[in-house]
Amino acid sequence: MTNSANQNAPDQADTRFDLIIVGAGPAGLSAALTAADHGLRVVVIDEQHDVGGQIFRQAPSTFQSEPSSAFKSYPFGRQLLEQARQSTQIQWRFGSTAWGVFRTADHPGVRVAINRGNQAALIDSAALLIATGAYDLPVAFPGWTLPGVMSAGGVQTLMKSQFLRPGKRFVLAGSHPLLLLVADLLIESGAQVAEVAIARPKPALAELLSSWRALPGHLNLFRQAAGALRNLRRHRVPIRFSTLLTRAMGKQAVEQVELSDATPAWAPIAGTERKLQADTLVTGYGLLASTELARQAGCASVWRPAQGGWIVSHDKRMRTSQPRIFVAGEPASIGGAELAAIEGRIAALQAVQDLRGGTPDPSIQESLRREDDAHRKTSRFSDTVLQFFEPRMDALAKLATPETTICRCEEVTAGAVQTFLTDNPHVSDVNSVKLACRTGMGYCQGRYCQHTVAHILAATREVEVGTLGAFTARAPVKPVPVAALASLQEPARCGSRH
Repeated sequence: MTNSANQNAPDQADTRFDLIIVGAGPAGLSAALTAADHGLRVVVIDEQHDVGGQIFRQAPSTFQSEPSSAFKSYPFGRQLLEQARQSTQIQWRFGSTAWGVFRTADHPGVRVAINRGNQAALIDSAALLIATGAYDLPVAFPGWTLPGVMSAGGVQTLMKSQFLRPGKRFVLAGSHPLLLLVADLLIESGAQVAEVAIARPKPALAELLSSWRALPGHLNLFRQAAGALRNLRRHRVPIRFSTLLTRAMGKQAVEQVELSDATPAWAPIAGTERKLQADTLVTGYGLLASTELARQAGCASVWRPAQGGWIVSHDKRMRTSQPRIFVAGEPASIGGAELAAIEGRIAALQAVQDLRGGTPDPSIQESLRREDDAHRKTSRFSDTVLQFFEPRMDALAKLATPETTICRCEEVTAGAVQTFLTDNPHVSDVNSVKLACRTGMGYCQGRYCQHTVAHILAATREVEVGTLGAFTARAPVKPVPVAALASLQEPARCGSRH
């Protein structure tokens, strides 16, 4: 059970803390426990209703279910969640959305705006840790808006937390190893899996051998993936490399999926198209770092496509470009649960040191040295995985035809963006496209369209994506009811710096 005694509605709890943490995944939880152990007043904000984040997402307590299968890959997760639930030093704000970060004139810390239902609050703190995780990389292709097209993470969430299988006959396509785990889940649930299509070429022996150096200490992950692969082969599920998803077809929902052979650059080879019958298409090309809140707070970001797109710039102590704002986990670079937990502890330890000031605490410095060593070892594995499965975002952006909707919120097509770029050859940044075409101005604030727009612009202007910038993130970074905004007690003090 969650420690509900320490979970308060936005308008009922203290609003002054030493450290605000946004995100209750591995990074946020490890940071919260570390900071609380060192005497900081900590509050954790998360949109879910329990600890764990996406990776350790649990079924509701009313379900009779086994613990998360992620504990097999990350054994530390079980203890982490248990310690968090038992902690009386941490205040929890579950079911709450952090939608803005602001500076105030009366103290050097930060102010975070949150809402829960129709109630909003402004929480003051000396420091902030952003551990907002990541989301599935969206890819726009003909038919991607049809009912029955789902991300691998979405299917995994339904299967693990709600025991819901969203279809009967599946095709899985993409480039991320999560596809194998989701296919395994589907097979075990009794689903038909017509094929798992992997866009990248089949790895050569030399490539596999070069990856072995990263395995020590991470054998559980390897065993889980190998077990899923064996199960798929036992059920005779085709797994084909150099195979690209090009189209989904159907009248009211997915009925057919078109696949094509692909070049090493992920370009479809004409004449190799084939169609498979399916009622559900699962796509999994990797993850994008969720950096909207950090960027709205003014934190600098850098383009790293293999590490999650636009990630938050930080030093080795997880400090961002903004004073007293830290980052940990996937917004700092996609690296998995173990690396996220280490970064959470590093950020918390440095926050304790910074807030105390004065002479560095020898015990904290020694703890940081141990975490630095663990970070180096774990990064070796995560960097290898990222390099091995890096998505070709440039090639994926070319799958959209002129008629393909790329901004679902504002119903903007690829053709509309291309026409605008042709008519306005001076445009050379994504925010100009946003202003003119309304891409990124809807509910999702560009999460679904930003990277497609950026790659269309980059290809048209023949420049690197990193030179085009990211959509400007403004508060609220996520939808907030007007009633919640009206409930704020101090709107005049809630001024953004940006």
